[in-house]
Amino acid sequence: MNVSWAEALSVVLLVVVLGCAVVRPFGWPEAVVAVPAAGVVVATGAISLEHARAEAERLGPVIGFLAAVLVLAQLCDDEGLFHACGAWMARTAQGRPRRLLFHVFAAASLITAVLSLDATIVLLTPVVFATAARLGVRPKPHVYACTHLSNSASLLLPVSNLTNLLAFTASGLSFTRFAALMALPWVVAIAVEFAVFRRFFAADLDAVAATPVAAGRREVPTFALATVAGTLAGFVLTSAIGLDPAWAALAGALVLAVRALARRRTTPAAIARAAAVPFLAFVLALGIVVRAVVDNGLADALGKVIPSGTTLPALLGVAAVAAVLANVINNLPAVLVLLPLAAPSGAGAVLAVLLGVNIGPNLTYAGSLATLLWRRIVHRHEQEVNLGEFTRLGLLAVPAALVGAVVALWASLTVVGG
Repeated sequence: MNVSWAEALSVVLLVVVLGCAVVRPFGWPEAVVAVPAAGVVVATGAISLEHARAEAERLGPVIGFLAAVLVLAQLCDDEGLFHACGAWMARTAQGRPRRLLFHVFAAASLITAVLSLDATIVLLTPVVFATAARLGVRPKPHVYACTHLSNSASLLLPVSNLTNLLAFTASGLSFTRFAALMALPWVVAIAVEFAVFRRFFAADLDAVAATPVAAGRREVPTFALATVAGTLAGFVLTSAIGLDPAWAALAGALVLAVRALARRRTTPAAIARAAAVPFLAFVLALGIVVRAVVDNGLADALGKVIPSGTTLPALLGVAAVAAVLANVINNLPAVLVLLPLAAPSGAGAVLAVLLGVNIGPNLTYAGSLATLLWRRIVHRHEQEVNLGEFTRLGLLAVPAALVGAVVALWASLTVVGG
């Protein structure tokens, strides 16, 4: 195929795939459009069969990891972990909105880091709605915290976000070294977000609570907590001995699955649904379409823009480009495009890309699929999401959090080494 036609076709298909992922016409899964689009770019020669196969091989372990973590999170919910978390927040907040916000930040940050951003969006957000209603406080600050933290608090571990898994593979870092380098940026990003939220939602947080419903105690699911802790330890161990951490995620999911099946708390069909196979197919197909766009000129264009090296100005530039691109084409395609360009500069540049694609999406609805999913959940709870308000919050939080996190990454690279 002519290069110009191949470039035009791949770009059009990427726009169509992303548009359908945002709108989801007729309620279709994202894969309904993405998989045929991937077939078209291969069939027409917009991407060679060899490159398509290489992309599938690169994404295969990442997709397997994601499936295991999604199942693990759902089984933790079946064990009552998230409802126990809601009961703890309600009990310790004591009807004070500002204290509840702090506890939501703490819970959402830890859940995002350990069980991935999907757990925060799909499983914690409804619990936060219920907790706010139980305490008689305005839900908006606490619910908005879930979407912001599903992105910006997903910096800590390779398992926290699909973008992290891709960056982890490209960086060549061990699990523990990745976490060590990202710990300070993670803390800084969350702290900046918290400060912005306290000022932005001051009126909601100062409002007098309605008559709250007493928060009862809920039994802590110790087996689920122990399994999650064991899985985290498994991530460190498998990384240290050179095994794919996906094996640790699979082991954790299997332990909870066997227990849940034995107690008849779930079914094989429910476990299969938790793995979100259509979404996994979407990720694979999207990767192939993005690779076609990269092969047909986008890589050359971005190569002229993205800075090289790991100096502080270079890291700031890389993160800024990543944040802008994430809001233009969504963060998942953005990280697929940028990682091959950043990798030659070393792990520091790869992690700067990650800061941009994880923090940047808080600026717009389309920045990440997690935000789009969050909007649907909020609407189901009859809560309005105002575009202007969402954007103003993003304009205050994103630049400050991104600059602070990049400076923290540069400091970590200086002390720990990249």
